[in-house]
Amino acid sequence: MEAGSTTAAGARAVPSLGAARRRYGEDVVKGILILATFLSILTTTGIVVALLVPTIEFFGDVGVWEFLSGSKWTPLFEPPSFGVLPLLVGTLLTTGIAMLVATPLGLGAAIYLSEYARPRVRKTIKPALEILAGVPTIVFGYFALTFFTPEILRGLFNADVNIFNVLAAGIVMGFMIVPTVASVAEDAMSAVPQSLREGAFGLGASKLSVSLRVVFPAALSGIVAAIVLGVSRAIGETMIVLIAAGQIASNSIDPREPHYSLASFIGATAKGDVPTGSTEYKTIFAVGMLLFVLTLVMNLISIRFVRKYRQVYE
Repeated sequence: MEAGSTTAAGARAVPSLGAARRRYGEDVVKGILILATFLSILTTTGIVVALLVPTIEFFGDVGVWEFLSGSKWTPLFEPPSFGVLPLLVGTLLTTGIAMLVATPLGLGAAIYLSEYARPRVRKTIKPALEILAGVPTIVFGYFALTFFTPEILRGLFNADVNIFNVLAAGIVMGFMIVPTVASVAEDAMSAVPQSLREGAFGLGASKLSVSLRVVFPAALSGIVAAIVLGVSRAIGETMIVLIAAGQIASNSIDPREPHYSLASFIGATAKGDVPTGSTEYKTIFAVGMLLFVLTLVMNLISIRFVRKYRQVYE
């Protein structure tokens, strides 16, 4: 209604300036959110294009089958060999060890924070736990190399490990991933309605039974998402593996030996020592594309699982 117009009763209508300002503010926020969404899509598209073009050129020189099935990775030696399987072995080995550490610790912390901790304790412990996620990964790497391997593995447990080894890198990486798993899983468990807990308590269930047999299954989709997020984080970790696990591409599954991973190879090679445009230089992009595809597949599996088992509460 225009300013100065009158109603049917003859009263002068006053426009709602507050409502107009709110609508204008909502439109601005909506536009910013849409812009952020498109920027995210454009960024992802740019990453894919930046990786795809050199990767296609690399496969034109080497061949997809040789890259995926070869068991020897020596791109900087003569004669060069471009079999990526040793890098995959190192990646899966470090990721597996990290998740063996992060999954029980992270889920245990999530159960405690969600079901046992008092509100004041939860408000104190959860931020303190999440501080680990803010520690630079290079700090974890040097911690694994200079303290964990010599003092814990060799000194305390008398383990026969190399100074550079996958075991120390994987365990320390697991400690780094604990906050991620714990935080996401705790949010999923806290979202379970209190009525489910009260119903189980009313049937005589113990606190532990309610936590493991009621809350945990009800939050399963979020817990799986937390674990998959941790796996994705471990697969892409660079500095810890680069510093603590060594730089040797090996097919051995012995965690006491040094290894390369996909991400650590990229970090070690992308230092400017390899001539730009050479086949050796393009290996960075081919390995990066493989790492991108692995992470994408993990996320697609996670999304499918979450949609299948997600519980909707009203």
